[in-house]
Amino acid sequence: MNYRPMFTFASGERCGNAQVFATKEEAQSSAASRFAVWTMPTGYDVDETADSVTYRWDSDEGDVRLTLEEHKTGSEHG
Repeated sequence: MNYRPMFTFASGERCGNAQVFATKEEAQSSAASRFAVWTMPTGYDVDETADSVTYRWDSDEGDVRLTLEEHKTGSEHG
C-alpha cells in the first residue's frame, strides 16, 4: 500500500492532492513540511492508497517528483 498526505481544515474537511509516496514516513515528512508553511490547515495525517507512487521524500530536497523512467522501472526510492 502507498500513502497520500492529507490536510485537515477548520471546517472539518480533509483534503489531499496527487502526491503519493511509497512509505508512510515519506508522506508524513512531506505533510509536516507543507503544514509548517501553510496557514489554512489545522492538522495533517496520511491515508493509505492503492494509487501509484508519484513522489519520494528527500530530507534535503523535500518532495521529489518521480521521473517517467522511475515510473516505468518501478524505482520508487532512487
